[in-house]
Amino acid sequence: MTERQQAILVAIIEQYAEIAAPVGSVTLAKLFGVSSATIRSEMAKLE
Repeated sequence: MTERQQAILVAIIEQYAEIAAPVGSVTLAKLFGVSSATIRSEMAKLE
């Protein structure tokens, strides 16, 4: 797992814990300053 993938996973867990709802790629993209497609790609690698 890359550092970015680990950071994304941590962000997903933290966001989910805060809002108790699925976390979308657009939300994460804004946090990381990348495109939502990049986030989706990294999330797919985590599966």
